[in-house]
Amino acid sequence: MLSLNNLQNIIYNPIIPYVGTITEQLKPGSLIVIRGHVPKDSERFQVDFQLGNSLKPRADVAFHFNPRFKRSSCIVCNTLTQEKWGWEEITYDMPFRKEKSFEIVFMVLKNKFQVAVNGRHVLLYAHRISPEQIDTVGIYGKVNIHSIGFRFSSASALPHTLGDLQSMETSALGLTQINRENSLPFEARLNASMGPGRTVVIKGEVNTNARSFNVDLVAGKTRDIALHLNPRLNVKAFVRNSFLQDAWGEEERNITCFPFSSGMYFEMIIYCDVREFKVAINGVHSLEYKHRFKDLSSIDTLSVDGDIRLLDVRSW
Repeated sequence: MLSLNNLQNIIYNPIIPYVGTITEQLKPGSLIVIRGHVPKDSERFQVDFQLGNSLKPRADVAFHFNPRFKRSSCIVCNTLTQEKWGWEEITYDMPFRKEKSFEIVFMVLKNKFQVAVNGRHVLLYAHRISPEQIDTVGIYGKVNIHSIGFRFSSASALPHTLGDLQSMETSALGLTQINRENSLPFEARLNASMGPGRTVVIKGEVNTNARSFNVDLVAGKTRDIALHLNPRLNVKAFVRNSFLQDAWGEEERNITCFPFSSGMYFEMIIYCDVREFKVAINGVHSLEYKHRFKDLSSIDTLSVDGDIRLLDVRSW
């Protein structure tokens, strides 16, 4: 489960500019979490994932993440190779505010970095230099940093390739497989029926031009859908519903922040409580859904379909 609490090697209140060694290789699934505060007079700051800490010649920077507050606020991302900058990738959706605290989560994926700020997806940055060569993090500019923490990937943290699943092991999966592939539509029996305390985790990658996808918890005998989760990226709506006795109920859509974006990796955690389902995306609580289908023990099937690449499914 993606939790931002079980971090390792935490550095507290570093003096800026800060340059520090990263103690382990950044493999797919690794996280770097930086918590801090933007001062009132800040014009810019940057987080650089570097190959070494040489000043002359300047060390290569695999990923330069640079929020700027002057004129039109933006985040500039780039790569420095042999003291030459590449092409800038600019994001104008600015999640940082002066005099406000922030939490940046950098997630290393197989072919890109994924960045979220304050629990909200902000940008993707395709690797131009292999992240496994990164051994240093540098933080520069006008910013206060409270902590820098790491969660290094274990083999189980993410599928090895963030691509095709190997044949999913029933024991590891906690599901009885119906189709052996991770092709969609996907349907599988839960290893034990639903009830308070049960958890289902779906890991996936949203397709580049995704419109929508759905995750359903189903009562296999009646085909009633107890929980229908339907993120619609084309309209930024996270629709929830139930399909009971051959009819859809009333949609629920209220949400503080739409958590999905095309191309992003996600871990969706569905937790069954006594009165409701609780859903978190990438470690951040997203919504609750009161039980409309009361016979929880009849819910025994998970189905997934739509514009995603399914990477892994588990239940316990």
